[in-house]
Amino acid sequence: MLVLVAPGQGAQTPGFLTPWLELPGAADRVAAWSDAIGLDLAHYGTQADADAIRDTSVAQPLLVAAGILSASALGDVAPGAVAGHSVGEITAATFAGVIDDTAALTLVRTRGLAMAEAASLTPTGMAALLGGDPETTIPHLEKLGLTPANVNGAGQIVAAGTLEQLAALEAEKPEGVRKVIALKVAGAFHTPHMAPAVDALARAAEALTPADPVVSYVSNKDGQEVATGAEILSRLVGQVANPVRWDLCMETFKKLGVTTLVEVCPGGTLTGLAKRAMPGVKTLALKTPDDLDAARELIAEAVTSAAVPAGVREGA
Repeated sequence: MLVLVAPGQGAQTPGFLTPWLELPGAADRVAAWSDAIGLDLAHYGTQADADAIRDTSVAQPLLVAAGILSASALGDVAPGAVAGHSVGEITAATFAGVIDDTAALTLVRTRGLAMAEAASLTPTGMAALLGGDPETTIPHLEKLGLTPANVNGAGQIVAAGTLEQLAALEAEKPEGVRKVIALKVAGAFHTPHMAPAVDALARAAEALTPADPVVSYVSNKDGQEVATGAEILSRLVGQVANPVRWDLCMETFKKLGVTTLVEVCPGGTLTGLAKRAMPGVKTLALKTPDDLDAARELIAEAVTSAAVPAGVREGA
C-alpha cells in the first residue's frame, strides 16, 4: 500500500519552489492561488530569504501550495492512505478529496495569520530533541513548563514553549537526549499558546463544505483513520493548539500494511522518520522535479504489488 504524506512547517528553504514553477501550467496555478489569498507565493517560494519564509503567515500557505503542486506533478495517483504533519494535514485533505485546492489555500492563509498573531503575544518557539525515551523526556518537559508539541517517533520529540523555557531545556537536557535543535518556526505551535488562533480557524472552516475522504485519512490527533469530512475539518481546527502524534500515525501506517511512503515537496523530514521507525518500507522524498520519475516508478511498483494476492507475492 502507498501512503502519500505532506510535511509541516520548518521544511521550507529559500528558493525551493523555483524548479516546480517551470513545470507546464504550474506558474499559472500558483498565480491564481496567490490572487485568491492575497499573498505572492511565487515571490516567497523563489526569491525570499530564510527569515521571510520563516514567517508563519507565509510559510504555511507556501508549504500547502508546494505540496499540492508536487503531488499533481506525479499524475493520476491513487494512494491507499494520506496524512500530513501539522499544516501538512491541510495538504493531505486535498489528496483525500475533502476540500479543493482553493479552499485549502484559503483555510491555510487564515491559519497562518491567526497563528502568527497568537505567536506575537509571547516570545515562544520550538526545539527538536534527538534521542531519549518518551517516558523520561515528556515528564522532564512538563517539569520545565514545556509542551511535547510533536511526538514524532523514531526517537524524536519536539518541545514548545517560551524562549526562557527552551533555554532552560538546553541547559538541562532530559536523560538520554543527545541534542536539542531550535526549529525554523516563529511560535509554540500545537500548545495552549495557540488557543487564540482556534476561534479564527473555526470561523473560516464554517464557510467550507467538506466532502468525505475518498481514501484513508490518518489524523495527527491520535493516529486514527477519520471517515467523514466534517470530522476531518473539526480536527484541522483543533490541532493548532494540540500536540501532533506522528508516532501514532506511523503505527497506523504499519497496521494498514503500508509498503511505500512518498513525501511531497519539500520532502525529507517525514521520510527520515519513516526510515528509522518503519524499517522495510520504501520511501522517497520529492525535493525537486528531478525526483518525479523515481517516485512514479516506486508508486507503480506499490500499486502493482498491492494488486497481487499476498500468497502469490510470497510464492505460496
